[in-house]
Amino acid sequence: MLIATLIASEPGLAAREIETARAALAGVGGIAGEAEWLEVGLAADLPLARIDAGAGRAALEGLLPGVDVIVQPRAGRAKRLLVADMDSTMITIECIDELADYAGIKPQIADVTERAMRGELDFEAALDARVALLAGLDGAMIDRCHEERVRLMPGATTLIRTMRANGARCVLVSGGFTVFADRVAAEIGFDRALSNVLEMDGGQLAGRVSRPIVDAETKRRTLLAEAEALGLAPHETLAVGDGANDIPMIQMAGLGVAYHAKPKTAAAAGARIEHGDLTALLWAQGYTRDQWVD
Repeated sequence: MLIATLIASEPGLAAREIETARAALAGVGGIAGEAEWLEVGLAADLPLARIDAGAGRAALEGLLPGVDVIVQPRAGRAKRLLVADMDSTMITIECIDELADYAGIKPQIADVTERAMRGELDFEAALDARVALLAGLDGAMIDRCHEERVRLMPGATTLIRTMRANGARCVLVSGGFTVFADRVAAEIGFDRALSNVLEMDGGQLAGRVSRPIVDAETKRRTLLAEAEALGLAPHETLAVGDGANDIPMIQMAGLGVAYHAKPKTAAAAGARIEHGDLTALLWAQGYTRDQWVD
């Protein structure tokens, strides 16, 4: 059986909204029972009758202001593996853009980053071009950037702690840099982090990234390898990201989520979060508020 989880970004989900959703679903097959509250006012499950996931999403997405919708099978909704992007997903910034700010070239770098994340540029070539512009930047700016600019995305720590407390493995895979990703992974509580290595020369950025590059294919392969090592089928996995380089892993996962994502990524994903924070992924997995680990 499929379920549709309605997730409000702030309290206000009520009987009227449930009835609006019920009416919208009636035209594509209806619901198979009463709504089940995960948290009154914030999240509710609607069991679906004779509806495929695409039709359910089409009927509900954008229907209720400030409400995200996840449509998926009820069985196995609590995933045993999470593979997550970092920049603009687990943290609120793009680290390379903020490093560029310390070099006085943020507008040039940020424009390329945005185009790459929209899928308009080759990821590896765009990464090399941006990093080359940072050559000569004092390495001390990395620590300063981390301290002054890196902020965890709301809900990130609760998501990872809750999933790990329930036996899931959590892996951070970033097209960004180890100098940020390793610290972010440790702070949030990931089991593993994989990202790119910025080369240094005499205490300054050399303007190069070590090979091999962590790119979209690396993310997809990491999800598959981690699942195989755990003996998991793809439907037991969750992937979340915002950029075009996250699309392959999002499409491979049992629940692939585009999080406040670029249009190309949102269109390619089977689920998207546009209003809520990362705790929306706990509601989507059926965790009630008293099961969260803050």
